[in-house]
Amino acid sequence: MSATLGYSDVEVGTLIPEREFRVRREDLVRYCGASGDFNVIHWNDRAATDVGLPGVIAHGMYTMASAARLVTDWAGDPGAVVEYGVRFSSFVPVPDDDTGAALVVSGVVAKKLDDNQVVVNITVRCDGTKVLLGSRATVRLA
Repeated sequence: MSATLGYSDVEVGTLIPEREFRVRREDLVRYCGASGDFNVIHWNDRAATDVGLPGVIAHGMYTMASAARLVTDWAGDPGAVVEYGVRFSSFVPVPDDDTGAALVVSGVVAKKLDDNQVVVNITVRCDGTKVLLGSRATVRLA
């Protein structure tokens, strides 16, 4: 969408088109550096499987940020998000290949509030499994 998306442009039920965000091992290593979260389960298969995981998994905050990107791109302004929350429900395993994992993210306007704000419910799946539950953003539109 464009930066001119306004409150009057959306109604309850307005869909935010589905997008796919790829997560590769190199993305996780960069995120380790940016976030300071160097937990080995995010970059080392042996360490991840030793603690019972299927292999390296994406950081929860990386997954959460990818989902938020759908909304910030749609609104045209990252500063438009005034509240955002999720519950983590499943891991995002990231294979050691050039393809990585696919996060499939979509949204729908669930409610219009006062002060040009809307509530957007966000769905995030990886390999058909919901990885975030109760993912919701409140967004102030022009």
